[in-house]
Amino acid sequence: MYQLTQIPSEAQIRKLLRRVVFGSTIHCPLCSSRKTTNFEGRFRCKKCRGRFSLLSHTWLAHLRLPLPQFWLVLWCWTEQIPVKQTARLTHLSLVTIYHWFEVLRSKLPEDQELLEHLIQLDEAYFGSKSKNTLRALFVGKQVDSKKLAYKIVNKSYPVREDAWDFLRQKVAPETQVATDGAKIYRGMEKWWPVTHSYDLHRKFEFEQTSEIEGVFGCLRTFIRRMYHHVSCDKLPGLVHEFCFRFSHPEMFESPYQYLLITLRLVPLS
Repeated sequence: MYQLTQIPSEAQIRKLLRRVVFGSTIHCPLCSSRKTTNFEGRFRCKKCRGRFSLLSHTWLAHLRLPLPQFWLVLWCWTEQIPVKQTARLTHLSLVTIYHWFEVLRSKLPEDQELLEHLIQLDEAYFGSKSKNTLRALFVGKQVDSKKLAYKIVNKSYPVREDAWDFLRQKVAPETQVATDGAKIYRGMEKWWPVTHSYDLHRKFEFEQTSEIEGVFGCLRTFIRRMYHHVSCDKLPGLVHEFCFRFSHPEMFESPYQYLLITLRLVPLS
């Protein structure tokens, strides 16, 4: 059961947003001058005469939801509340919730993880072969860490060149790579300076790939539980969200922590 009393008042939300956007002192987003005047939440710069408000120069500039309702949507997303339950809690339509979850997801920083030392690598498939929507997903995990790297291949059956691209882009040289016995991984030490070992699942060997198999299980559970399904066009975004949640859980501790990283002033001329 969720304690919705944790959602702050509108005045408290404005105070938090002001701290995130401007820091300790209000300043002009156009010229950075601190000489400003304030009238009913609207600011004017005395130096360049620019006008601005609390969110006017951020990606929330056109926010139409009341601040407490937006904060509740953001809280539900950071807490991984399923879309249908979020719609009931916020009294918004399911279409609106999907839209806002996509917006929040799109503001996550680009994650450029480079795996090293000892990693596990595997592939999984999403979509339908009969509908020509089957996609291959490569995911690598650095052993005994939270570091993940992924690559989506827009084809039903990946080939060795796809695995080579993943290694070249996501794996540091001199890394030990453990995979299953799939043919696309055979001889990878000839393509990239790594050491390769593998499990043969048909012989019930799973020790070297147990962590990455668990990651794929968590990914499928995350998609089914929170979003119920995934289409081809949404798959990259959902995989990015999952990997970011897995690697950087501190960012999702609260709406404030999320906004502290994603909400920045964007000067407009």
